[in-house]
Formats: sequence, structure tokens, C-alpha cells
Amino acid sequence: MTLLLAGCSGGPAPQPERPDVTDSALPPAPPVFYVDPANPADAEAERRAAQGDIAGAAALRELGRRPSAKWLTGGPARDEVDAFLGQAARSGQTPILVLHNVPQRDCGRQGKGGARSGTAYQSWVREVAAGIDGRPVIVVLEPGALPDAVTGCVADPAARIALLRDAVAVLASTGTARVYLDAGHPGWVSDAERLAAGLRRAGVDEAAGFALNVANFVRTEENVDYGHRLSDALGGGVRFVVDTSRNGDGPYPADRVKGAPSWCNPPGRRIGEDPTTETGLDRVDALLWIKFPGESDGDCRPGEPSSGEFWAEYAISLIRD
Repeated sequence: MTLLLAGCSGGPAPQPERPDVTDSALPPAPPVFYVDPANPADAEAERRAAQGDIAGAAALRELGRRPSAKWLTGGPARDEVDAFLGQAARSGQTPILVLHNVPQRDCGRQGKGGARSGTAYQSWVREVAAGIDGRPVIVVLEPGALPDAVTGCVADPAARIALLRDAVAVLASTGTARVYLDAGHPGWVSDAERLAAGLRRAGVDEAAGFALNVANFVRTEENVDYGHRLSDALGGGVRFVVDTSRNGDGPYPADRVKGAPSWCNPPGRRIGEDPTTETGLDRVDALLWIKFPGESDGDCRPGEPSSGEFWAEYAISLIRD
């Protein structure tokens, strides 16, 4: 099985203490990206405030005021995309979408599902494109899908790459979607030339570039170095974005923790840099919060929520000091 991060653990790590956070713990983020008022952190903050948990509510509000991506994982898409982009347009902000519905999604890791067939997936992508309807949007295309194809995790890598290429072309044809094709992270496919070849076959030349570190913990500087290697292998002009939502302390320093893979809800992690387009980094278009901090990676250990479910205690643990 292809793991999102490699390493091995010698025993359970201590759980981080609950932080004492105030509303001034973090500076405000630039308003360039859309902040969804219906995000799960704000809703939980209201509940905790009503119960008298002032510190927990403040921490959750800090997460809720930062822009993050909306994940689309199947089902009717046109109306959902239309409504989300309409809200963003009224706010004067740019929304971020993640498409995560390719067949054989996740290759047996915690997330399951995906479209039932290639044809169904192509129809679904066209629904997404119809919902965009000429409005600006950033699209991160299929986290993990290309690295899984390159490493042979899927049954038919060529068919997977063809679906990605079609999706890039359809979304780019909207004229307003900036598409970033997911390329994993530095610990997944170490051979940059091999991954660059896969990116090229999947249509990166028609996209705005590629995305790194989605839902992972690798530090920004390592992702930037890796992104430069990929960009150089593609000719040097290809740009990219980096998910910084949970990489403030880097990855957990071992393969496993408490009997589960360390890419899944590792303890002691922290949020990273705020979302911004003012990166000051060569070829980096933006730092983004693609994975919403506090959404579970899966029920890897007893008591952990299912993949994608908001977990308030874990979210609070990501803000400390």
C-alpha cells in the first residue's frame, strides 16, 4: 500500500496539551480567498461558547476565519458548485474547490469510493464545469490520483491518467478555472523526472500548474524545493501551490503512531502559514489551506472519526503557543 508519508514508530507519542488560545492568537488572513461562513469550526465554536468553553471556542473561531477549500466527492455537482461560487462572488473573494471523485479513489487508504466508472466520472466533471459558469475559481484536481497512477497503485494507470487529462481540459475550457493537478508531496514519489512525465501525460501543460502537500504535513520549504525539481523537469516555467493547513511542525517523526499510520491524524502537529498569494517564493502561486484543519483523516485508531468528519479536539490541538 502506498502511504502518504513514510517512517516507523517506536511507540506512542504524547498527546499535545490543550492550548489556551485567545482571539488575538493569530493575525488575520488576507481576504483574497473565500471564507465559507458555513465552515464546521465556526458552528462548533458557537456550541462551545454556549457551554462556557471560551478558550476552545476562540481557537475554533481562529480556524473558521481562514479561507479553505470545498471538497467535492461525488453526487450532483452542478447546483452545489453554482451555489458555492455564487456566494463567493457576492463576497468578492475567490473560492477554492477540490475534486476528489476519480474511480478507485485512494487505493485502499482511509478514504473510499469515487465514481463508479470512467464514463460516470467524465459526466460528473462536466457538471462541475457547468456549475463554474464563467466565474473565477481555483480547482485542485484529484489529490493522490496521479501519484497513485505513477506508482502503479491503480489497476489501469493509463486509464487513470487519461481521465485526469480529460478533466484538466474540460475545467480549463471554462476560461475562469485555474486548475492545479495534484502531485503528492516530497515523500511520495522521489523520482521527480518520473512524476513530471506523469504530469505531462495528465495535461499539466493545459493547467495552471500542480499542487503539493494536500492533506499532508511536509514543511513548506521541502515542498518548494520539490516543486522546483518538478518544475525544472517540466521545463522550468510550471508553477504550483502548497497546502500549508497542517504543516507548521512538519510530519510526525515516524511511520506509525499508536498502531496506525502517521499520516492519519498524527498528534502534536500545528497549522502552517496563512493562505496567501503573496508568497515571496519562486514559482509558488499560493499557499492554501486545502485540507480543513480538524477534519479527520480517517478512523485509524479507536475513537477517531471517519474520514472527512470534523473533529473539534484535534482542530484545537493544531493551534497552540
